[in-house]
Amino acid sequence: MGVMKRVTMVFRAKANKALDRLEDPRETLDYSYQTQLELLQKVRRGVADVATSRKRVELQINQLNQQSDKLDRQARDSLSAGREDLAREALTRKAGLQTQLTDLNTQYASLQGEEEKLTAASQRLQAKVDAFRTRKETIKATYTAAEAQTRINEAFTGISEEMSDVGLAIQRAEDKTAQMQARAGAIDELMASGALDDVVSGPRDDIQAELDRMGASTGVDGELARMKAELAQSSAPLEIEGNQGAADGQPASAAQPVDQGQAGDAQ
Repeated sequence: MGVMKRVTMVFRAKANKALDRLEDPRETLDYSYQTQLELLQKVRRGVADVATSRKRVELQINQLNQQSDKLDRQARDSLSAGREDLAREALTRKAGLQTQLTDLNTQYASLQGEEEKLTAASQRLQAKVDAFRTRKETIKATYTAAEAQTRINEAFTGISEEMSDVGLAIQRAEDKTAQMQARAGAIDELMASGALDDVVSGPRDDIQAELDRMGASTGVDGELARMKAELAQSSAPLEIEGNQGAADGQPASAAQPVDQGQAGDAQ
């Protein structure tokens, strides 16, 4: 039971909120004003109906008064003519008319009072309707101005939000650019260190690695032998000159220079 009450309350709250968004106070005021006009029209029709009934009763009263006066003259004429019986009959009918006149006068007074009440009510309601109409127009004008001001404020707020979105977009672009630059620098460093060679060229087996090391070692050994040969070739003429100088009893510095071609033939 509690769950159903909560669901009902939530549904009513949602419906009330939706209706509140759809409701336009200006339309509500116009509808209320129209309702009051219809009520005023009904009151006026009521006054007119009561006035019509009062007027009908008034006509009946006038007719009965005319008949009563006629019976009174007939009674007098009958008495003058010595017809007392006719005079009595005329007076009897006149008495019946007087009873009807009494009832009609009572009804007339009641209708007249009701008409006066309805007329006063209609006048009061008319004053209220006029005041409501004035207040309605004032409220509608105020609401329209407030609505226009709200739309202007919302427009300015929309522009501010748009500029904020642009700023956020620029910030995100700068962050992504910095991240991309950092990634590019890291890749350059990895490529320079050779860490990405295996990734680019693919995996290498142990035999190929051993062959590469042997090839590199052979190249180093060949280069070393070549350098030793060059050193030995450049130091051989100096030793020959030193030996000849010692045999002649001359210092090695005074010895004549030896032709490189002869040194080459000696070797």
